This record gives sequence, C-alpha cells and structure tokens, in this order.
Amino acid sequence: MSNDPREAAREAEAKAALERVKRDSETLLGSSMGRAADHFSGTDAPEGDRIELWGRRIGRALSLLGVIVLAWWLGHQLKFW
Repeated sequence: MSNDPREAAREAEAKAALERVKRDSETLLGSSMGRAADHFSGTDAPEGDRIELWGRRIGRALSLLGVIVLAWWLGHQLKFW
C-alpha cells in the first residue's frame, strides 16, 4: 500500500459506500429481527460479566412477558376477546 492520502480517502469512501449498500439492501423484517435477537440475548453486556449478561436477559424476557400480559388485559377489557 502506498501512503498517498488521496488513495486512503478513496478507500474510506469505497468502504462507506459498501456499508451503505449492505445496510440498504437488508429487508426490514430481517434487520429488525436481527436487532431484536441481539437485544434480547444481551450482546451489549460487558465482556466477561456473566451476572450482568444473565441479568439483562432475564430482565428483558420479563419485560416482554409484561407487555404481552398488558396487551392481553387491554384486549380483554375492551372485549376484543
């Protein structure tokens, strides 16, 4: 590789363009499900901290359960089911 700043700028621009193409070509459902899976699996927890990881997983699972129960309760109160 040369130390030409113009070449480095072109390379950075090309990488950014490829990243945009990759991001824009994903389907809405596929990218949303991937982000949801990452969220509920606790991938944002600090590395090596198993207690934090499982705490996030349990908390997020309980919050999802709470949303489902509240939605069912609202539907029951409004006599949808």
